[in-house]
Amino acid sequence: MQNVDSDAAVLVAREGDTLSLTLNQPQNANALSPQMVEQLITLFTDVAGVRVCILRGAGRNFCAGFNLSDIESISDGDLLLRFVRIEQLLQLIHHAPFPVIALAQGNVIGAGADIFAACWQRIAAPDARFRMPGWQFGLALGTRRLSRLIGSYQAREMLIDSKTVSCEDASRWGLVSCIESEDTWDSVVMELVHRCRSLSDQSLVEMLDLTICDTRDLDLAALVRTASKPGLRQRILEYTAGVRAEKQKRNAVNH
Repeated sequence: MQNVDSDAAVLVAREGDTLSLTLNQPQNANALSPQMVEQLITLFTDVAGVRVCILRGAGRNFCAGFNLSDIESISDGDLLLRFVRIEQLLQLIHHAPFPVIALAQGNVIGAGADIFAACWQRIAAPDARFRMPGWQFGLALGTRRLSRLIGSYQAREMLIDSKTVSCEDASRWGLVSCIESEDTWDSVVMELVHRCRSLSDQSLVEMLDLTICDTRDLDLAALVRTASKPGLRQRILEYTAGVRAEKQKRNAVNH
């Protein structure tokens, strides 16, 4: 299986039992459109014969979170559905019956950081930067998974003020499995794929299932509870306006 359409939202390549997925909207820093999310959900649902999956982003960034370019014209209910679908995608990745290897560079923000955190091995280039702003507009997306991964103290440090975390700090906290320059990624992935083949198919599936805490219902409930509070769209608009104002302020100081 191979997607040869260079304009596709997600590029798909299949070599034997290895599935490679590339987020392919570099002009938008690979921000997640509804179409991209739905394609990824389909890909992680139809996984017959997959032994390992490699997930990366095209261009300079891994993923800048949700693509909300149309937020001015959508309702709170539309936003709720979009966030529910990304949570369902995160659960498919986190509970996949095969290891998922993420390769990240540049900006790894919001839902993009949640995707990264949901993977088994999380390899990052030295320039990778991580930020999870969801709580700035009251959204519980990926919070419990992040806390289990890096510890509650570090999760609170990262989430309370939407702190940008360097690759070095993310590695020290356990969000990043290892730091590798992009020119070494192929060899690192080859070694990981070799390791993934060390168990039988059934043993691999059972090992993965027994070494993960299943809180899918709780995570979805938390997401729906927070996202369904009236005014979600307005909260996001206020947050993005604040980000733009802060960026303009920094630019003015630099000039």
